[in-house]
Amino acid sequence: MKKTNRIIALAMAAMTALSMTACSGSAKETTEAESAAETTAEAAEESSAEETKEASGETLLMATTTSTDNTGLLDYLKPIFLEDTGIDLQWTAVGTGDAIQKAKDGEVDVILVHSKAKEEEFVESGYGVERFQVMYNDFVIVGPKDGPIAKTDDINAAFKQIMDEQLTFVSRGDNSGTHNKETGIWEKLGITDYESNPNYVSAGAGMADTLAMADEKGGYCLSDRGTWLAKKADFPDMDIVCEGSKELLNQYGVIAVNPEKYPDVNNEAANTFIKWICSPEIQTLIGEYGVKEYGEPLFFPNAEQK
Repeated sequence: MKKTNRIIALAMAAMTALSMTACSGSAKETTEAESAAETTAEAAEESSAEETKEASGETLLMATTTSTDNTGLLDYLKPIFLEDTGIDLQWTAVGTGDAIQKAKDGEVDVILVHSKAKEEEFVESGYGVERFQVMYNDFVIVGPKDGPIAKTDDINAAFKQIMDEQLTFVSRGDNSGTHNKETGIWEKLGITDYESNPNYVSAGAGMADTLAMADEKGGYCLSDRGTWLAKKADFPDMDIVCEGSKELLNQYGVIAVNPEKYPDVNNEAANTFIKWICSPEIQTLIGEYGVKEYGEPLFFPNAEQK
């Protein structure tokens, strides 16, 4: 019995020794594993942070003008904004009037438009928070190269000739910033019956489509310079006939929709976008956009820093 107990004791001692050896090795392996795990976790955290920054799943809804869309500017800026902020910018391109209406209906978080008077009214009425200017270009009259209007910088003279000679004129006719600029010129000239011109056509369309209609009819239209530069290769028989007037300045502004009036809007993302597009880095990119392809910028940055 004693012998049996001794054998059992020796066996247990041997097992304990083996266990201690194994534990010692296991502890070493555990330390190494924990160290590797910590390194992996740190790398995963960094990777996760980058992935979150690039694709947070957050979306910013914007209503804007057809000119920022037709020129390709927003397509250019969208991936940069996503990379910088993790926010996916999505937009609807319509006339300024319709863009402002979408904001009034609470359908978007921010607007980027170009009709200063309407923008200021939008803010004063409590629909928007604050207006920030972002960039500008100018308006031009485009028409047939061999048409009756000689090249000039006198916008009033060009409009008066269109009316007096009843030349074909294609209007945006969509309550856009461009359309508002056109009607403002008629009003300044004291011409209230401009639609009585039998060759006055209301397109009710965006800028690119209005240019196409003017080309088809051999007529004239008022265009923002950016869209004209981006699309002029499609219209070889047309050219600028009037440019350079101070009255043709085309200023763009950005406004966040008022979260006090519309609690469901993404105000944080809207403010992020405004600060981003007004930043020196993005202003530089806006000023460079189009230079390589068209020989001149499509927009000139002049943001107020937020």
